[in-house]
Amino acid sequence: MHQASEQSIPTQCTVLIIGGGPAGSSAATFLAQSGIDVVLLEKQAFPRNQVGESLIPHFWKFADLLGVTEKIKAEQFVIKSGGIFAWQDKVRQVKFAEFGYDRPGLHVERDRFDHILLEHAKSIGVSVITEVIVKRVDFSNSELPTVFYTDKRGDTNRESKIRCRYIIDASGHSSFLASQLGTRQTISSELKFLSLWGYYRNSRYLGVDRACHTPDQIQQQLPVTFVMSFSDGWIWHIILRESTSVGLVVHNDKTRGMDKAQRELFFKQTCAEVPYLRELLRDAEFIEDSLQFRPDYSYYSTQICGENYYCIGDAAAFVDPIFSHGVQNAFYNASISTIAIKESLKNPRQRARYSQLCESRMQQFYGFSRALSLGDYGINGVNRELVKPLMKTLPPLELELIYLISQVTNRSENFIQLAQETGVWNSFAEQHIERLTENIHLDFS
Repeated sequence: MHQASEQSIPTQCTVLIIGGGPAGSSAATFLAQSGIDVVLLEKQAFPRNQVGESLIPHFWKFADLLGVTEKIKAEQFVIKSGGIFAWQDKVRQVKFAEFGYDRPGLHVERDRFDHILLEHAKSIGVSVITEVIVKRVDFSNSELPTVFYTDKRGDTNRESKIRCRYIIDASGHSSFLASQLGTRQTISSELKFLSLWGYYRNSRYLGVDRACHTPDQIQQQLPVTFVMSFSDGWIWHIILRESTSVGLVVHNDKTRGMDKAQRELFFKQTCAEVPYLRELLRDAEFIEDSLQFRPDYSYYSTQICGENYYCIGDAAAFVDPIFSHGVQNAFYNASISTIAIKESLKNPRQRARYSQLCESRMQQFYGFSRALSLGDYGINGVNRELVKPLMKTLPPLELELIYLISQVTNRSENFIQLAQETGVWNSFAEQHIERLTENIHLDFS
């Protein structure tokens, strides 16, 4: 879907947003709600394909704030009740309702979900222009940075520019500003993984009843997100309305030197051989040309906020999709970065202070996710002293849910260390651990 060619890009605005995914569109909406002049430039035409289909219930509070809840409900995405984790020799289940959530998670087609958010931003006055590629940013004038771009909608590749007071980089995995500023860092070599994902038709799925079901039963038996480990890494299985997303996360060495055809063969063979997954895909058909590939996907940035810029969502950092935190991080970052910008516009002399406060909050959030998702604590950008205060503020049920998920994936050491160092471990352990040890049985008949 192409933007009308007559839509022009102004030469100046208050806030320029790079990227139209959940982070960018949400930030645009939050700013427009306050009457702030926003221009959003997105390099692709929407709707466009994107991975990350599993959403945890936390996203609903941001949907409410954005005013987009009813539009999401109207789409009738697949409702998920929780997750099942088959990790090494143990199988555990998470049911959201048992942890105080009265609204479900969702399995969404990201092309539709992201398009809903972007169209919502347009509906409240955001100037959204797609098929525009941002090339570089000149910060020599700190009061009015200049963004250079190429408009791909026409026949010309002429470079143009727009000036703004603040820039929000929501460019996703490319980390546009962090790459330009040299602040993007990859994680340590032993933790370098890549992801391969593709889509199947007619895959069976695991329901909340721990049994295997055919796609036509999805209204009668709610599905779960299924995550499992195998010898080379871990796998996700997420049923959608007309297909199923299957992803492999493996060490970089597993596909080193492979071309596209070889990676696809590796993907199909792995899916056909791994226990549990091969049963789910027994009657399924791989959708040709659906395989996608992302190398070295875990990274962080040493600085994500400045006096006149904010990097949010995947443009700031990406940890690991195992806990389905990506879209939640995008919403959270959009919320707090736009608060900082709104306060800075009211009191420009304090903009450095607001950006630093935002930096601390976002690094705290990313650090907490990274400490739980990866096998490290205190390295790869995790600031222990910054993360600990967040641990103290989490309610008991939220702590219990995080501990359960980190335990079922054998990544609980960092959670336990954080809980012990912050003084919440003893009371938490006494009240909650006993009911989190059940090893369940899955029915694949």
